[in-house]
Amino acid sequence: METTQILISSPIGVLAVLCVVAAFFFLLAQISGAKLFNFVPPLLFIYATPVFLSNLSIGGQTVIPNSSIIYTGLSKYALPVFIVLMLIKVNVPAVVKVMGKGVLVMLMGTVGVMVGGVVAYLIVHRWLPEDSWKGFGTLAGSWIGGTANMLATKEMLDASEAQLGLAVVADNVIYLVWLPLLLMSRDFADRFNRWARVPAERLATMDAAAEMHVAEDHAPTMPQYLYLAAVVLGVAAIGHALAPPIAAWIADASPAAAGIFSETTTRILLITTIALGLSTTPVSQLPNSTAIGTALVYVFVAGMGARAEVSGLTDAPAFVLGAFIWIFIHGAFMLAGAWLFRVDVHSVAIASAANIGAAASAPIVAAHHRPNLVPASILLALLGYALGNYLAPLTGHLARIAAGQ
Repeated sequence: METTQILISSPIGVLAVLCVVAAFFFLLAQISGAKLFNFVPPLLFIYATPVFLSNLSIGGQTVIPNSSIIYTGLSKYALPVFIVLMLIKVNVPAVVKVMGKGVLVMLMGTVGVMVGGVVAYLIVHRWLPEDSWKGFGTLAGSWIGGTANMLATKEMLDASEAQLGLAVVADNVIYLVWLPLLLMSRDFADRFNRWARVPAERLATMDAAAEMHVAEDHAPTMPQYLYLAAVVLGVAAIGHALAPPIAAWIADASPAAAGIFSETTTRILLITTIALGLSTTPVSQLPNSTAIGTALVYVFVAGMGARAEVSGLTDAPAFVLGAFIWIFIHGAFMLAGAWLFRVDVHSVAIASAANIGAAASAPIVAAHHRPNLVPASILLALLGYALGNYLAPLTGHLARIAAGQ
């Protein structure tokens, strides 16, 4: 039997390939200006390309391996780093000031994601592998917060690479349908606002708050990068040091909870909590943390793709069917929140995008609906990031319990 040879196997070579793949599709989107990337985000290509590079054998050779110290290193070290980088920018008071009750509608949408995930899993789980509740929890991470939460939840639930692949496929299929609906909703603003009984002064108040909240933007200095590195690596180190004894203590105190609060879960939740605490301090003023964190996320996604087995995608039809049921329930909760809190269609669309598409999509929807809400849309998405690491694993476990698994 012919042994498959690997063209690039050194750790630094593998990491270089992952970075090149991530950079290439953003460069392509920037140079080409293709509208395709508004509806099929670079994330899908960044995940799918390493899948082919590590699984497709041509002439007995694959480009990169399915297994590498780089992939495990990204999970163990890059994951906590980008969690801290992204969460220290969460500014809850600012987003509440601008979006007002739109924040409550987003939280209704988050509840819709949780309820929808459980209901959809109950409907389709009979056609899926028994561990698919982990894939649903992983997708819940993306739909509550964003890609960073999806990856963190995958680690917390110890989901397989196949389940991550299904989550990525379902996420992007739904995105192709949901984003156009959010964009088109602007054309029905008057009718929607009358149905939701939106107060006449809401839009004027929101616009005024948006004008007042103008974030200062300045070039980072060298010392600020050092401060950022010290904070981020310090928090990650604390998480790595404290997670084992805390997880062991939980296991001793409540053996039933040991399966939920594993060492990985405990580490990620601990790091998340510390980072959110730091977001209320001057640490949040350190520049460029979100951009650096997002860049790491995409390299991480490429690494997850390289580890994937294409055979696991045979369950995609049932998984995607569940995702469509799921997004319908989320939409119903969003409409209920709009009517209950009397919130305009612009805020509802942005709030849904902040959940389902996170920081990559919320600004697109905001720019289409009301451009002055773009900064607030990013803050709203970061609020989702803050919630995702707590609620997405919970969604997965609730789905498991509901299905009796």
